[in-house]
Amino acid sequence: MLKLYRHLKGSYRYIVCIVLLLLLQANCDLALPSYTSNIVNVGIQQQGVENGVPKQIREETLEHLFLFMEEDDIARVKDAYTLGQEGIWELKKLNKSETEELEKLLAVPEMIVSGLSGDSQQAAQMRQQMNLPQEADLFAVFAQIPKEQLLAQMEEQASKLEEMPDTMLTQSAVLFVQQEYEAQGISLDTLQTDYIKSSGIQMLGLAFVTMAAAIAVTFLSCRLAASLGRSLRNEIFGKVISFSSSEMNQFSTASLITRSTNDIQQVQMMTTMMFRIVLYAPILGIGGVIKVLNTEGSMTWILAVAVALIMVVVGVLFKVAMPRFRRLQTLIDRVNLVAREILTGIPVIRAFSREKREEERFEEANQNLTRTNLFVNRCMTFMMPLMMLIMNGITVLIVYTGAHTIDSGTMQVGDMMAFIQYAMQIIMSFLMITMISIMLPRAEVSAKRINQVLDTQVEIENPAICKSPREDKKGELEFRNVSFAYPGAEEKVLENISFTAARGETVAFIGSTGSGKSTLVNLIPRFFDVTEGEILLDGVDIREMDLKDLRRRLGYVPQKGVLFSGTIDSNLRYGCPDAPEEAIRRAAEIAQATEFIEAKPEKYRSPIAQGGSNVSGGQKQRLSIARAIAKNPEVYIFDDSFSALDFKTDVTLRKALKESTGDATTLIVAQRISTIIHADQILVLDEGRVAGKGTHKELLKTCEVYRQIATSQLSEEELDNE
Repeated sequence: MLKLYRHLKGSYRYIVCIVLLLLLQANCDLALPSYTSNIVNVGIQQQGVENGVPKQIREETLEHLFLFMEEDDIARVKDAYTLGQEGIWELKKLNKSETEELEKLLAVPEMIVSGLSGDSQQAAQMRQQMNLPQEADLFAVFAQIPKEQLLAQMEEQASKLEEMPDTMLTQSAVLFVQQEYEAQGISLDTLQTDYIKSSGIQMLGLAFVTMAAAIAVTFLSCRLAASLGRSLRNEIFGKVISFSSSEMNQFSTASLITRSTNDIQQVQMMTTMMFRIVLYAPILGIGGVIKVLNTEGSMTWILAVAVALIMVVVGVLFKVAMPRFRRLQTLIDRVNLVAREILTGIPVIRAFSREKREEERFEEANQNLTRTNLFVNRCMTFMMPLMMLIMNGITVLIVYTGAHTIDSGTMQVGDMMAFIQYAMQIIMSFLMITMISIMLPRAEVSAKRINQVLDTQVEIENPAICKSPREDKKGELEFRNVSFAYPGAEEKVLENISFTAARGETVAFIGSTGSGKSTLVNLIPRFFDVTEGEILLDGVDIREMDLKDLRRRLGYVPQKGVLFSGTIDSNLRYGCPDAPEEAIRRAAEIAQATEFIEAKPEKYRSPIAQGGSNVSGGQKQRLSIARAIAKNPEVYIFDDSFSALDFKTDVTLRKALKESTGDATTLIVAQRISTIIHADQILVLDEGRVAGKGTHKELLKTCEVYRQIATSQLSEEELDNE
């Protein structure tokens, strides 16, 4: 899978942008629970008072606090405030760490002052211990006591207060600040409303940023994945185009189509999910753990339980579903193969009344794919309910454990709510990773199938140093002791074939079915390479020539006429797009195709359906011949290309071809004696060997194999006349 991602090297800027956007999105997502916690803790419970550091405090109250503070601490507090109008001290602008330090200094004195203020029970007990009347001002009394003596008397009580949980100290300090604000006439309701509104607006802003980042990540991920898919399709297509017949035989056509479409789609989908989820989930999970440890570390064992349960569920699903995932792509191949065979062979199927059998064959392949898909999907349907059960169970466990912690005063309600949200984020990150890990095997199988095509070594390639053909031997073709065996085969298809076709000559090949005629001419364009010997064109071994240069010199007409969707004109120009109109019409005239072309309403602009399905076999063959003629090559190769023509058209076409292409070398593979009877040289092949070589008359006298073929097609009288 990673091997395919080398195609993304040019898109590193997009990847960097995606990572930065994911970090931004995760940061915003992880910030939202803390805002929820603050709204509950500060906005609701503390009426908008954020901490135990009052933003403004009366000078009288500050003096009371100084009674229970050491001189160094008093100096630090005074440095944090400035004296304003009407004896009100105003807090300077402090950073977070400075505020936390100041809060620690004020927490215990604030709790003492709050407890001793007014007619509280603690103040009454203190007056009773000091034998003071109930209306006595305790702070005025404490002010008369030396600082060292006062701190010594309060040391025991202060140590007890410092042992209290931080949450209780904070709440006491906040209560002191609330009382101070009320004494100054500040509305706590207004303060609370303003805080909740401010926090809500900030949360909306974070949500908007998260949405924008998610949209941008999705857009860039899809763009990257689409770019990867396009690159892979181009590379596979280019690779397949470069395949020789040997490599093509390693893969079925249906498999190559599946690899170019469905397999690439799987990799493309996985790439999109990787950037959107695989990178995001660890960031969110790790960030969530860090936040949890900062919020409430005593309940992290609950997360360990959740993760362990998730891993058990995923492990079981992997064990059950993974083998079926690996089979899916092979089953898709099978469905494509069967469908392609049936659609291609519909006429034959109907002719033999085998529709029912083919329906059953397709149904079998389709049913196998459906069963596997259903099994996998049913396994996956268990995942979400189980995950939801785990998530809800964990939520209940957090609430149960958190309630006891809140009751003991070591945690606030908002912190518990934030812990739940962080826990859900962590669990969701694991859930996202597991969902991807389930998709990954199928994408991995697809990636391997794609790499099988891309890593296939092409046997027929351009030589490192290409030789140029000799001009003095232009159009000359020579076979020197050529032998050929298909890859992996033990027996040779052709053995020790030697002949020379001079410029302007017509050389024909005839023999029984399977004698190697088509294989022989397919060696010339290097669809296969010879096993032994060499083939020379214009005096140069074709294996030392540039492939494009070699094939540019050849006009090849295959055994089965192949046309491409487009028009008659585009098909005739297939080998020479820039050919003049006159040359195209001349080629059609030589190929005896003018009559049926001119009969069409749009003539040369008449459409050709895919595979030439809207023209007859003879018309398709004549258009294929015209396409080769329009190219004006040095060597014509007709691989049994006249078989669909009637006798009259065959004779007329060959006569016109001989007259117009006299300087070109012509190779003809034929089954009919009448097609090759006037060839300059005829090679008779029998089981891959040359059984005879010469003209028609010479072979009738010297080659028994040729004579048997001739007498099976022509009468004695016709043979004598010839």
